[in-house]
Amino acid sequence: MGKQLQKELLAEFFGTFILILFGDGVVAMVVLLQLGSYETITWCWGLAVVFGIYVSAKSSGAHLNPAVSLAL
Repeated sequence: MGKQLQKELLAEFFGTFILILFGDGVVAMVVLLQLGSYETITWCWGLAVVFGIYVSAKSSGAHLNPAVSLAL
C-alpha cells in the first residue's frame, strides 16, 4: 500500500471519528443530562461535520464515509 493511500485512509478515519464522537456525544449529553434541546443537537451535529471536513479535506477530499473512500 502506497504512502499516499495510507495518508488518505488515515485522514478519512480521523474525520469520521471526529464526526461520530462529537455527534453522538452531544446526543448523549442532551438525553442523559437533559441539558439543551433539539437545537443543541442540530448545531453540534453541524459543527461535527465541519470539524470532520476540516480534519480530512486537505488529504482525502473529506468524504467522511469509509465506503466511498474505499470505492474510489
